[in-house]
Amino acid sequence: MTEVPDRVRRAFADQGDFDRVAPDRFVLASTPFDATVTVADDEGRVAFEVIVRVPMLSAVAADVAPVVEDGWYETFELRLEDVGGALRGDHDDADLTVERDGDEAVVAYRFVDLNARRGVADARAVVDYVQGTYVQGIIPGYEYDEPVTSLISNARAAAGDPVDD
Repeated sequence: MTEVPDRVRRAFADQGDFDRVAPDRFVLASTPFDATVTVADDEGRVAFEVIVRVPMLSAVAADVAPVVEDGWYETFELRLEDVGGALRGDHDDADLTVERDGDEAVVAYRFVDLNARRGVADARAVVDYVQGTYVQGIIPGYEYDEPVTSLISNARAAAGDPVDD
């Protein structure tokens, strides 16, 4: 752990919804997923590592066949390859990994940016993109547990659809 420059701490504070949990680590509180951003100085630039942990389909729904979950995971992984298109910065050096870890999928996106504010905004955009991609991948016909039920309800409310009670 290293102390991050003031400009980086201010950028996280100004972005909102980020809680500082260590000198170099921030958690995004506005998502139901475990989303952390670790930062480090990279010769005057800021290195960002965004980690988002999401539940596998079988962790939030009953009776999911392994073949269905495998297909769901492959599709989720493929859709995430386009995350760079949702960002403001041009992160040619970015590195995306998606891996299974027990009943979770772990998404890691690493990039470097000279502009701390843009980098923090892009870190948040990565989390939002992962969450949106996750919601797009929800397969109808299953009875879901949290956090999926809340995500679906929030999406419907945002779209102006009536929410089932």
